Amino acid sequence: MKPHERISVKLVLSCEQVRRLDADAIRELQIPSLLLMENAARGAAEIILHEGPWETVTIICGPGNNGGDGLALARLLAAENVSSAVFLVRGDKALSSDASANRQLLDRCGLPVLEVELPQLRDHVLKLSSRDLVVDALLGTGIRGTVRSPFREVIEVVNETDASVLSLDVPSGLDCDSGTPCGTAVRADRTVTFAAMKTGLLTEPAAQFTGKLSVCHIGLPTVWLQAWYERLQPEK
Repeated sequence: MKPHERISVKLVLSCEQVRRLDADAIRELQIPSLLLMENAARGAAEIILHEGPWETVTIICGPGNNGGDGLALARLLAAENVSSAVFLVRGDKALSSDASANRQLLDRCGLPVLEVELPQLRDHVLKLSSRDLVVDALLGTGIRGTVRSPFREVIEVVNETDASVLSLDVPSGLDCDSGTPCGTAVRADRTVTFAAMKTGLLTEPAAQFTGKLSVCHIGLPTVWLQAWYERLQPEK
């Protein structure tokens, strides 16, 4: 069985439903949000290791929970002796609590997280080849409205690279309900989405941004997940 074939409940959810799923899992099952993030990152790590080896891995993280997934991923890859260059793009935003926790974990492990200006990030990314991997952990499902600077410029840089690009959850800049870019979006070769397929990822406009699609579980028991989904359905 391949790593991305483990989930057995085939759900297709809107962004709002996915947010509700996370909140309900935390409240009803009392699964810590950090553990859900860890499970998501572990699923992505399994796919990256399965499809490697890569000459280099570069992980570009934003300030929200998508960035937290990327920060956790860097540590899990390091546990498999795969080093990565980790870039953090804040855009003057504070880190989410879970992203901050994973940043601190990397600091304590002695794994560097680079906060550089766009020219330095651009120089790094544009030197990469098809034997390298760039992980997009910039925005995920958190996009609202049009992508703004500096995230817009980072997306444009990622789209110029010769490296393979893997997006975590949703290609950054892509509306996960409509499947259309919010001004601009990462054009990934591979998208690993978590817990459930997002509605927009299956639309025709999204195909040019998602690349190959996989769903990874985040540690939610299938019996609970199925019951949760049935509660969403309107009564007949």
